[in-house]
Amino acid sequence: MNSLRTTLAVLCVLLASCSGGEPDQRIVLGFSQIGAESEWRTANSESIKSAAKTMDIDLRFSDAQQKQENQIKALRSFIAQKVDVIAFSPVVETGWDSVLSEAKAAKIPVILTDRAVTADPSLYIGFIGSDFVEEGRKAGRIVNDKFKDATGTVNIVELQGTVGAAPANDRKKGFEEIIATNPRLKIVRSQSGDFTRAKGKEVMEAFLKSHDKIDVLYAHNDDMAIGAIQAIEEAGLRPGKDIFIVSIDAVKGAFQAMIAGKLNATIECNPLLGPQLMTSATEVVAGRPIPKRIVVDEQVFTMETAKQHIQSRKY
Repeated sequence: MNSLRTTLAVLCVLLASCSGGEPDQRIVLGFSQIGAESEWRTANSESIKSAAKTMDIDLRFSDAQQKQENQIKALRSFIAQKVDVIAFSPVVETGWDSVLSEAKAAKIPVILTDRAVTADPSLYIGFIGSDFVEEGRKAGRIVNDKFKDATGTVNIVELQGTVGAAPANDRKKGFEEIIATNPRLKIVRSQSGDFTRAKGKEVMEAFLKSHDKIDVLYAHNDDMAIGAIQAIEEAGLRPGKDIFIVSIDAVKGAFQAMIAGKLNATIECNPLLGPQLMTSATEVVAGRPIPKRIVVDEQVFTMETAKQHIQSRKY
């Protein structure tokens, strides 16, 4: 019997040696993405996948297809899989307390990326992303500067992002904060375009039918602005000239529109968060603290500066 046990033990050692010996020690990161609704989101997903590969992190990636219920299912799946870290970019701000409490009970740290949530801050350890309110303020300053000498009312239409989403709420808040300082600037219509090109075009068509005079279009992202530009041209107007247009994200399509003279300005919202997320996950697993809020550095680009920057754009 002892001889049999010894033989089995030797076989186990040999098998372990042949299969690589040590078990996989890579960090396992479960990530739930909103979807693929825009050029920005595609670049964001690619950055995360590429950074995980570069840093040898086992990435479990889930696409929520714009639905919060899909994200909650994905997060619960990650908890069941006992991943080391969970990260996600929330579709909307509210409704996360239960699933985040489940992750905390399972002792799995959660990192937010791109968008914030209105939940107990103790339920997540950090948030990596842009300052959406400041992006709205930058857009407001551009419009305010352009029309600072206007004598009559300046009619503004606004293409909002997804209802309830943090960037939609905050970009609206920041923009309104700035234009409130100039009584001539007036938002006459504001409606969600769901951050998509097709919806942006559809809503802009409705704006044009209901208003004879539109001076400014403020779009919460470039994709909606590009869709709106199509609607403006089909209505026989000149985007960028007859209607001043400012949007947010700074994707390549926006630079092409600025060079063509159809978009006046775009505010950068950097999607390349992958390296920062992987670094943060590594720090957390090692037991080291990360900042509660990590803000990305971003720029403003105009029709006049677009050509000199387009070749260096990575998204």
